[in-house]
Amino acid sequence: MASVRLVRGLWRGCSKRFISIESTPQLSTAEIAQRRNDLFTKEKERQLSLNPRIEKIEVKHVGKSHPGTLFIMNKGLSTPYSCAMHLSEWYTKRSVLALVDGQHWDMYRPLTHSCEIQFLTFKDEDAEEVNKAYWRSCAMILGCILEQAFKDEYSITLVKAPEVPVTSGAFCYDVILDSKLDAWTPTEENLRSLSKDAFRLIQKDLPFEVLDVDAKVALEIFEYNKYKQDMVEERAQNSKGVVTVHRFGDFVDISEGPHISRTSLCDQYEVTAAHNLQSSQSELRRRFQGISVPYHLKLYHTIWHRLRKRSQKLITERRPKETNDRNEITNIEPA
Repeated sequence: MASVRLVRGLWRGCSKRFISIESTPQLSTAEIAQRRNDLFTKEKERQLSLNPRIEKIEVKHVGKSHPGTLFIMNKGLSTPYSCAMHLSEWYTKRSVLALVDGQHWDMYRPLTHSCEIQFLTFKDEDAEEVNKAYWRSCAMILGCILEQAFKDEYSITLVKAPEVPVTSGAFCYDVILDSKLDAWTPTEENLRSLSKDAFRLIQKDLPFEVLDVDAKVALEIFEYNKYKQDMVEERAQNSKGVVTVHRFGDFVDISEGPHISRTSLCDQYEVTAAHNLQSSQSELRRRFQGISVPYHLKLYHTIWHRLRKRSQKLITERRPKETNDRNEITNIEPA
């Protein structure tokens, strides 16, 4: 990746492999990511094997077009995306989330009972939950490209993707880089390189899969990340020992979701800033930020420039004050 080459250029003389932040075996970042992916696949296959007998369910479409269409689907296997495929290509390409008996639902989350279904898009009159899912997914993409951006000599630990509203001006992901990089400040060239990495990933059109797992399984998946393990334990207490994880490609992360259907729903995507955060711990926490708009929407160049500039300001997890900039977000011309 281009970003890897940039870091190598900055520290060309360093050949020593640094020890990870956690006291764990010295697996490379790629090996840890592959291990997470393998465990996700293993657990998914295990869950599917629990119901060898296929049961049928009735799913009724209650959308504005094709209302009343009835699908006979497979319980625990078929997803809202499966239903969309029975309607038209428009639904598969435009649907961001599903509404299942009034509950917001990932497009690739299996249906568990007979239900009514509706598909949600960016152009709906009330797109608040759709926009939240988009921001959430953009942050997960940011975490993926950051984890892959540095050579193995430099450890990187993903901390979390703070849940911030679209009106905050940017999505973000917190990471801790190797202490040898504490003095490093990403340049505009570095940020452009990360943006290119994101664009290449988006073009792969990867689905966002979802899996509910026992806390014990989640702890194993994230064995090499103490921050994710803390998150698992916290969420397990609030959800009767169940933790939700998502995956696109081979990247797995903790997230309640829901997420958008596929990476290709993203269009303009740019990593715009990186800020150092104050921390009471010895590690320096960084907050990388970015901005994006969906494939089916487009911004005038002047609006994009103003929103990009706004996205460079440090985003906090407190709800932002209302500003005139919020109105700029509504100046989007439908494709």
